[in-house]
Amino acid sequence: MRICVFLSAADLDDRYTRPAQQFAELLGKGGHTLVWGGSDVGLMKVVADGVQEAGGRLLGVSVDFLAAKARTGAHEMVVARDLAERKKLLLEKADAVVIMVGGTGTLDEATEILELKKHGHTDKPVVLLNTAGFYDGLKEQFRRMEDEGFLPRPLTDLVFFAEEPVGALAYLEESMGVE
Repeated sequence: MRICVFLSAADLDDRYTRPAQQFAELLGKGGHTLVWGGSDVGLMKVVADGVQEAGGRLLGVSVDFLAAKARTGAHEMVVARDLAERKKLLLEKADAVVIMVGGTGTLDEATEILELKKHGHTDKPVVLLNTAGFYDGLKEQFRRMEDEGFLPRPLTDLVFFAEEPVGALAYLEESMGVE
């Protein structure tokens, strides 16, 4: 599978990097391809390193103004003109999406894929990896949106919430029929 991972490029605490390394190792050992923002810094670097060290492939999609931070040695690297084109390319090149810890850019990417899915413009499986309870508040907000009629489809049709890396990858593999 080609798995797009939306995540932070910040240097983060071990409670976030350790599960990211675990997920990356599972992805690489499974022979999957990481589709990611292409940066070679912070958590993006942690995940790319883990996937590559475990035998997986790297497909990066950087953006003009961040090209200096792009990882060298990726199997494929595309440089988009702007963030909108980057998101479009990331989603086009992936079979599935995992949302890991991140800031406003990650949140923007996450809501875009969920909006596309809500309107039937994609059926790719989406997992929100709730590392260390990072997305507890967002999960609660999504449930409120569902309960109060803001979502035309059940929340479970849009996103799967995983608490651990192994659960995230197992859900994706099951969704995509990978054995």
